[in-house]
Amino acid sequence: MATMTADEIQAIEERFPQVFQRPMHKRFGPLLMLAGTLLYLVYAVWFFNLPQVLRESHWERLPLFLTQWISYDVQPIFPLDAPQITAKYPRFSVLGADPHPDWVKTNADGSVTVLVAGETRSVTFTRTEATIIANGMTVPVSMASGKPVVSGPVPDWITAHDEEVVADMGFAGEVRVAADRVKVRKRFLGWANFVFDPRSPFFEKSAGEVISLIVSGPELKPGTSNLALAIDNIWYNSQWQHGDVWTKLLQTIVMAFLGTLLGGIVAFPLAFFAARNITPSRLANQVLKRFFDFMRSIDMLIWALFFTRAFGPGPLAGSAAIFFTEIGTLGKTYSEALENIDEKPREGVLSTGADNLMVQRYGVLPEVIPVFISQTLYQWESNTRGATIIGAVGAGGIGLKLWEAMRTNSNWANVFYMVLLILLVVFIFDNISSFLRRRLSRTIHDYNRLQAERS
Repeated sequence: MATMTADEIQAIEERFPQVFQRPMHKRFGPLLMLAGTLLYLVYAVWFFNLPQVLRESHWERLPLFLTQWISYDVQPIFPLDAPQITAKYPRFSVLGADPHPDWVKTNADGSVTVLVAGETRSVTFTRTEATIIANGMTVPVSMASGKPVVSGPVPDWITAHDEEVVADMGFAGEVRVAADRVKVRKRFLGWANFVFDPRSPFFEKSAGEVISLIVSGPELKPGTSNLALAIDNIWYNSQWQHGDVWTKLLQTIVMAFLGTLLGGIVAFPLAFFAARNITPSRLANQVLKRFFDFMRSIDMLIWALFFTRAFGPGPLAGSAAIFFTEIGTLGKTYSEALENIDEKPREGVLSTGADNLMVQRYGVLPEVIPVFISQTLYQWESNTRGATIIGAVGAGGIGLKLWEAMRTNSNWANVFYMVLLILLVVFIFDNISSFLRRRLSRTIHDYNRLQAERS
């Protein structure tokens, strides 16, 4: 094998300096980028004080928060200073106006037993003592001294305060024993009264009974068929408010569609004046491009706040916010698509002596229309999600309804219901948009192939 001399090596290096004498930034570029990324991550950890945030976070609340999305609870209170121990329920109890659940039992000796999770997790009490059963243990609590006192050792699932003893029953709920009352929180998996609320004559009836009443039962409300009554009761369910939720969801869809459509209609002609290769006036190009930058640099949420003040809360403010944002976004994408067209078709139409309008119609539009439609469909899909966010500031739609439910901090099942509806709508519109783009791409491909065959 021949050995290269020093002169030959030097000659090769001189012939290919871009390989053997690369600039410093090219030689160490990847390493510098990696080091810069690591430094930025370290800076972000320090700037946001992540260690302290993680230490002070209440992770123990997460399981309870998640259970509230998929469950509900009933909280009866048993006053111990009344002649007879009876349960009192919240005014708008999910059990209806006169609840008598089978998990609350009055015993022969006058004591009351509440089955929080069957016999293994329960509490039995009189005016002077209570017995809590959970986790395979039986814990007596005495109230005779005017304060609840745990007899014997206190297990880790019980917290004894001066005025109250709290027994944690896990997912099933909890028991709170005080000198003058016993309060129980019993949790159930699922959504209470999702179909019929306690005001409905169909409340607490099985699916078979409801179907039987709708098909052949006597009219529950004179002059109204049972089918119409059932639909009305579902639509106007006081707890879940299906009618209002679905109406607000439709408002969100209309807001996204109307705002995107109007934004595209306005941005379409402006984009031709903003494109350098279409309109030779540099002043017009720059003015319109800066206008597009201004319109899209103001976030949709800011536009929504502005129009909410101008028009008041409602879908009109939301549609206007999307419309103004889309003028900037679609105007920029349309003009960039025009500036990147192949000039040969345009030059060919121009060589025939056609006027400027015909040049744009036959030399430009066939090339850019697919891009315009694809971008508009994508923005429509994105604005369906964005319309939910701006609704939270009063711009109408389901976002406002979602924010109202979250603000109570006690209606998380309703929040989850609306989140699922939003996810469903986004999924559907994402698939519709993808389908339309695929069909458009296939149509354009077939058209181009046909044109090539003809030529």
